[in-house]
Amino acid sequence: MLIGIPKEIKNNEYRIGMTPAGVRELVSHGHQVMVQRDGGTAIGLLNEQYTAAGATLIDTAAGIFKSADMIIKVKEPQPDECKMLRPGQLLFTYLHLAPDPEQTRLLIASDAIAIAYETVTDPQGGLPLLAPMSEVAGRMSIQAGAHALEKAQGGMGILLGGVPGVAPAKVTVIGGGVVGINAARMAMGLGADVTILDRSIPRLKTLDEQYGPQLKTLYSSVETIEHEVAHADLVIGAVLIPGAAAPKLVTREMLKTMKNGAVLVDVAIDQGGCFETSHATTHEEPTYEIDGVIHYCVANMPGGVARTSTFALTNATLPFALALADKGYQQALQDDPHLMNGLNVHRGNITCKAVAQALNYDYLDPMEAIAPAQ
Repeated sequence: MLIGIPKEIKNNEYRIGMTPAGVRELVSHGHQVMVQRDGGTAIGLLNEQYTAAGATLIDTAAGIFKSADMIIKVKEPQPDECKMLRPGQLLFTYLHLAPDPEQTRLLIASDAIAIAYETVTDPQGGLPLLAPMSEVAGRMSIQAGAHALEKAQGGMGILLGGVPGVAPAKVTVIGGGVVGINAARMAMGLGADVTILDRSIPRLKTLDEQYGPQLKTLYSSVETIEHEVAHADLVIGAVLIPGAAAPKLVTREMLKTMKNGAVLVDVAIDQGGCFETSHATTHEEPTYEIDGVIHYCVANMPGGVARTSTFALTNATLPFALALADKGYQQALQDDPHLMNGLNVHRGNITCKAVAQALNYDYLDPMEAIAPAQ
């Protein structure tokens, strides 16, 4: 298979879809790989490393989209990239379609096949291709929140861990999944007073057993969210419904009860955000203020630590990329129901139920979509 890896073009996005080591694995399986020149240079992955791994360097994204059988990316295709997709071409990347009707419309119009990292599952019910970036984003959310709390950034001027004789900051984490756990760990490591909310009693029990009294756990309800948000210095939004738009758990009314200079970090912004007042920002302009509350809503947080993120992502995606390339996408999906869950768009049809429901499209079962024509 001819595989193309273009340079990312989203604002301040320096990740790349595959490391040289990943390219070498694909080449060792007999595949051809094209990498856009300078695609990884910004994070120290040099053109020479890619050619040494067996890749061919291509000067433009257009050259890659024109020839490749499968495109491997990081972020959702931007409008210009969607328009370069060819009928029957395979796209393997993060998509986050539920809050993005324009991208969905363009992917349907392209007649391409789009497999989303974020809806691929594993036998334990996890999301193995979302998990590494969720780990990064969870940890980064505390770094970003701590910085935004500084007075010069518009925050109240509070240090997360406090100092002897001064109380630490109160951090509330909404969601006890991969993002939430990593955020809580980082916040506790800095000495903050941390509470985590989740609707799963077994998850709260596990967290309680793992961290003991250092981490407070609460069942997530409207009342507990209202109370915790009102008293928090930093709130991390870490909720996820796979493939679907994030629920709006913190309302505009709740902002009025918050401390002046408190900070919200919405890690769910890729799926539309879990704060009513959230809208996507960039690493260039990461924050804005509403009702005295600082909002950090960067839609590609792991792009801020692009080298770490690229290696972590390649580790996770490579086995699936190899399966798609070795077997062809139809056979690979038939052989692996968890990879099948990643199929979001197929030749003009929506094949992810959560996306179809969120955007009011007809849903086509993915097994039916990939079945050979009679």
